Amino acid sequence: MLGWMVLGTLLLVLVGLVFYVIMVYNGLVSLKNNIDKAWSNIDVLLKQRFDELPKLIKVCEGYMQHEQKTLEAVIKARSQVNTARSDGEKLQAQNALSDTLRSLFMVVERYPELKADQAFRALSARISELEDQIADRREFFNDSVNIYNIRIEQFPDVLVARVFNFNGRTLWKIDPAHRQDVQVSFQHSGA
Repeated sequence: MLGWMVLGTLLLVLVGLVFYVIMVYNGLVSLKNNIDKAWSNIDVLLKQRFDELPKLIKVCEGYMQHEQKTLEAVIKARSQVNTARSDGEKLQAQNALSDTLRSLFMVVERYPELKADQAFRALSARISELEDQIADRREFFNDSVNIYNIRIEQFPDVLVARVFNFNGRTLWKIDPAHRQDVQVSFQHSGA
């Protein structure tokens, strides 16, 4: 009789352990998929911004003949976004593009006729709106990554995470160079 009770208890503990592992595994899968979803949502906005930039550059070119370097920097950054492959490269390229856009909008302040242009105002408002949405989604992405990374490092979830090969994800960080103020020169070269 005692043998059956011990066997029943062991079986109950084993079933409880299996259910616990299943719950932890499903929770980690859910968090991992939320991170992927958050990244995809950012990608949608980044693609929209990417598509709007040629129009903005086209409008600016006619007014800003003296600011070719700024326009070229935006074009180069846009190209880097297009060629980035890894998550790290994509993050760097997007940060560089945001930085060059800030430079562009600062330079535009010197061109009142450009600021008054209806197409420019519409495009810059659209890009500013996209930038705000991207910032919100980056925050959500980082929150999701943080929750996931904490879960896969906490005991006892770390045991399940290691067995099923759940690896940490990278937070969206900006390069230290992008934290510096943008330098804008107000000198015009011959015209």
